[in-house]
Amino acid sequence: MRINADFSKPAFVLPDQYEWRPSPQAGVERVMLDRVGEEKARATSVVRYAPQSFFPVHSHPGGEEILVLSGTFSEDNRHYPAGWYLRSPPGSSHRPFSEEGVVIFVKLWQMDREETEEVRLDTNNPANWVVEPEREYCPLYSDSSENVRLVRLPAGASVFSGSTPGAEIFVLQGSVLDRQRTYSSGSWVRLPAGVYTDFAAGGQGAKFYIKTGRLGEH
Repeated sequence: MRINADFSKPAFVLPDQYEWRPSPQAGVERVMLDRVGEEKARATSVVRYAPQSFFPVHSHPGGEEILVLSGTFSEDNRHYPAGWYLRSPPGSSHRPFSEEGVVIFVKLWQMDREETEEVRLDTNNPANWVVEPEREYCPLYSDSSENVRLVRLPAGASVFSGSTPGAEIFVLQGSVLDRQRTYSSGSWVRLPAGVYTDFAAGGQGAKFYIKTGRLGEH
C-alpha cells in the first residue's frame, strides 16, 4: 500500500478529506495520511479508539511516536490525556488502550534504528515551553537528523524563517495558510526541502506539531 508515498512532492490531508478505515483490532480506526507498506508499514495516521478498546501487547521494531489529540491514551498502567507526547524507540513494546476513547496522531517506522531514548512529555505544562518574540515552542525531540516540536504563532507570523530540509505539520489549533488554501485544525501537510515564505498563521493564530528532517521513505 502506498499513500502519499512520493516524498519529493508536497502532500496534504484536510479534515473534510478524512477517510476512517478499520484497523485489525475491533474499536480502533485510522485515517491514513501517508503509508508505505501494509500492516507493518512506515506510516503516519490519525487513530481513533472507541471507549473500552485496546490493542494486545505488541512491539514496535521501527519505533512509534504519538501525540494525544483528545481523550486519554493509556499503556500498561500509565495514562496520558490530551497534550501528551510519547516517543518509544525501536524495539519497545506496550499494551495500548483507552477507557474513555481517544484520538491520537501516530507515526510508525520513522526513527533511526539506533535511537534508544523514551520520551513522555506533557505539553500542557508551561515549563516545557520556550518563549521568543513572535513565537513559542515546546521541544519534543531532536537529533542530528530531525527536529520535532510544538509551535504557537500569532496571526500572520511566518511558519518558516528560511529554507527547510523538509517539514511535516499537523495543525492543532487555529489555522495555517499558504497562497492556495487554509489548513484548519486537524490538517496535515508534508513539504519537501525548499523555501516556503508564504506559509503563515491564520487570523486567529496557530498551534501545530512540526517535524523537520528525516521525512523520506525508510
